[in-house]
Amino acid sequence: MDAAKLIWMNGKFIPWADATTHVLSHTLHYGNGVIEGTKAYKTEKGYAIFRLNDHTTRLKESAKMTLIDIPYTVEEMNEAQIELIKLNEFKADNIYIRPFSFLGYGVMGLQHSEAPVETILAAWEWGAYLGEEGLKSGIKLKVASMTRPANTSNMGKAKATANYLNSQMAKHEALDCGYDEALLLDDQGYVAEASAASFFMVRHGKLITPPNDNSLESITQKMVIELANDMGIEVERRRISREEIYVAEECFLTGTAAEITPVKNIDGRIIGCGSRGDITEKLQSTYFDVVFGRNAKYEHYLTYVN
Repeated sequence: MDAAKLIWMNGKFIPWADATTHVLSHTLHYGNGVIEGTKAYKTEKGYAIFRLNDHTTRLKESAKMTLIDIPYTVEEMNEAQIELIKLNEFKADNIYIRPFSFLGYGVMGLQHSEAPVETILAAWEWGAYLGEEGLKSGIKLKVASMTRPANTSNMGKAKATANYLNSQMAKHEALDCGYDEALLLDDQGYVAEASAASFFMVRHGKLITPPNDNSLESITQKMVIELANDMGIEVERRRISREEIYVAEECFLTGTAAEITPVKNIDGRIIGCGSRGDITEKLQSTYFDVVFGRNAKYEHYLTYVN
């Protein structure tokens, strides 16, 4: 990771190296913290943060679900993220922003209500999450041996740090088997999501993506659905079986970090033409036009850093 100059921590901008916490902080031991992933892109008008308010709002909602009381408003954290980009004087085309709220030092044991709440906003230069070549040619996807936890035992709608142990183990398994990314099924055997991205497939010319029954309500997924609807591409939200994805015409992943990444192979089956499909390419191109400020129709989703 490339260090930046400053991190916003509990209301103050401090040097990157000084943003530390105690080894007995509650979240380190019990996993209750909430995160976001937001991106800023260098446009002709300067840096613009994509769907800033949506991401910060989701952070607050995740915190409410997990009983963490963030002592800052959405508006305060939005302003802090804008200032963070300014003060760090970045040069790259892509800047990743990581809002994070966690339980700090003070109590031990499962009861966390007396633990202090710490909030940080960090940003750094970060390229394509699944590689530049992956954006062009597609990646190899493996269905993980483990499933997403059921709603009866987990809070899948919360972007909580504890949820990512499941993702981490699935990702490691995929990489260890020679793949690029993992796809997790739900407890009923239907597609849930990738380790850190949503899943789309094209069958019979129709764009299909699963409901967020036990997965994060993805902001990028919503954006892709909106773009597809505006292009006249039929979109269907429904359960997807494992067998269906093997015979799909196209597949791709979406997320703040993944953006729109084509899938060329799933479990050793070649998907479609074995590269980026026509619908995927069309949506990907439009998405990058939006986030880089080249499409005026969607400019309301950009918060410019002036």
